[in-house]
Amino acid sequence: MNESRISCEEVVQRLFDYLHQELDIDASAEIERHLHRCHDCFSRAEFEQKLRDRLTESGQQEAPERLRRRIREMIERF
Repeated sequence: MNESRISCEEVVQRLFDYLHQELDIDASAEIERHLHRCHDCFSRAEFEQKLRDRLTESGQQEAPERLRRRIREMIERF
């Protein structure tokens, strides 16, 4: 079996496309194989996914009144 091995640098460069499911099946599988054998890249991918999930969740919550008031005050000063 002639398994292609991509470098950590290549994985990092393509990580966001992978997380957004914008790669073809072969490229995704290649990155998944790399993530299974490389703890550093797996940790990076896991962090990026959790951060992306948190940002998505935070965009769906309403800001507290105190924060909205502070933002309005800042805008009025400019």
